[in-house]
Amino acid sequence: MRSSLEIYDMATGDVRVVWQTDALIEAPNWHPDGWLLVNRDGRLLRVGLDGTVAEIDIGFADACNNDHGISADGRWIWLSHHVDKLSTLYRVPVGGGVPEQVVPDVPSYWHGVDRYGVIAYCARRGGRYEVCTWDGAERQLTGVGSDEGHNDGPDFSADGAWIWFNSDRSGAAQIWRMRRCGTDVQRMVVSDTVDWFPHPSPDGAHVLYLAYPAGTLYHPRDLTVQLRVMPQDGGDSRAVLDLFGGQGSINVPCWSPDGASFAYVRYAPVLIDDGVD
Repeated sequence: MRSSLEIYDMATGDVRVVWQTDALIEAPNWHPDGWLLVNRDGRLLRVGLDGTVAEIDIGFADACNNDHGISADGRWIWLSHHVDKLSTLYRVPVGGGVPEQVVPDVPSYWHGVDRYGVIAYCARRGGRYEVCTWDGAERQLTGVGSDEGHNDGPDFSADGAWIWFNSDRSGAAQIWRMRRCGTDVQRMVVSDTVDWFPHPSPDGAHVLYLAYPAGTLYHPRDLTVQLRVMPQDGGDSRAVLDLFGGQGSINVPCWSPDGASFAYVRYAPVLIDDGVD
């Protein structure tokens, strides 16, 4: 078993296994109708909470990475598909169809969407990775006129007023937030860990994020990591899960619509045949 798609219940701390597979799957999103979206081998899968699995027809998009998500009304899937090795941002009806390119500039990596359809994404602009939004035109929110390090993983707060993101502007990657227009930037976590991919819960209560061991570079897969939560208004964080994971575990919004649970992927180590019996 390489990948285990699981759900964590915030009230009880119970873990439910939804689907286990020998394939590498990544980045669960939760549809309002109660199923999960993941990527596998460049394609997107619909996974029922009963473990049923079906591939979604997304036409030519056969090189999707783990930066995808679902609109608040459940009608659209946003996906990041590689064209000439550059991540390109598209959307497609949730039932499948021909993807429509949304953001013209590349590379662009989808990460979040608000209730009105404004998307937040990470994009390489001016030689650096920055947080941008799109509502018909691109607006770069970080690194405008200055080097603010690597900025990534943007996701909207429940009320849409804030964008949470991770940035290494202070050294190692930590969790930050800013107003949706890019002002009032605040560091929300001060830790010895390397912190990525903050996801505010839809009920406005929590922010979930991924914590790597100190000294970790970027966001690799196959490490022992923690999933941590903190209050959405700010305050101390706490560990809710230790697992073997990392890249692919919670790259994108993964909360249930009511904020009571979140989905994630746990990995098993890859066995390497060294030729010794």
